[in-house]
Amino acid sequence: MASSADVHVRICGQEIIKYDLEIKALVQDIRDCPGPQSTLMELNSQVKQKLNKLRLRIQDLEQMAREQDRETDRLAIQAETESQRRQMLSNQTAWRKANLACKLAIDNTEKDELLHGVENHSTRQRKATKESLVETSSSITENLMSMSRMMAEQVKQSEDTIGTLATSSRTVQETNDEFKSMTGTIHLGRKLILKYNRRELTDKLLIFLALALFLATVLYIVKKRIFPFI
Repeated sequence: MASSADVHVRICGQEIIKYDLEIKALVQDIRDCPGPQSTLMELNSQVKQKLNKLRLRIQDLEQMAREQDRETDRLAIQAETESQRRQMLSNQTAWRKANLACKLAIDNTEKDELLHGVENHSTRQRKATKESLVETSSSITENLMSMSRMMAEQVKQSEDTIGTLATSSRTVQETNDEFKSMTGTIHLGRKLILKYNRRELTDKLLIFLALALFLATVLYIVKKRIFPFI
């Protein structure tokens, strides 16, 4: 049966996928948007909201990875977190390109309107559109830089994790070598004890034979002294 922590990780992963798909759909809407400026601004606002929610859920997933008891689970969730960060970075890049494509489409539309004698109001609207797109591009660039820094930190954490695993592996190997050495020493000690036990038995037997010989000699001498005629 799945634990509560596993359920939370699974739910968080599903929400991340949901936001990712929603962002992709909005980016496609921006790419296909012919204008006006208000429509583009509304789409960009929705993308920002979804990106913020996605970023928070990825951070939650990273925190869940740190709280895992098993090393394998922690590394698996960290790998998934890294993958989702890269996907978010890809979405932001696609968002920026979609805005540029939309800007080009709006510029082309405005050129057509100018050729047909559009009023000064259209000119002001075009200027506002360009300024908004520049601001949006700057915002996306800042987000990309932030993501790059986050990815660098994650890579550093992954390197530290690999170093910890390598140290643990060396410790286990050293312990195993010491265990083998102790086993060899115990085996040698057992052989020495068996050898000493056999030697002790031999010594007791020799002492018994010597004592028997001594008693036989004494009896023989006594017999000759007391019963010389026998």
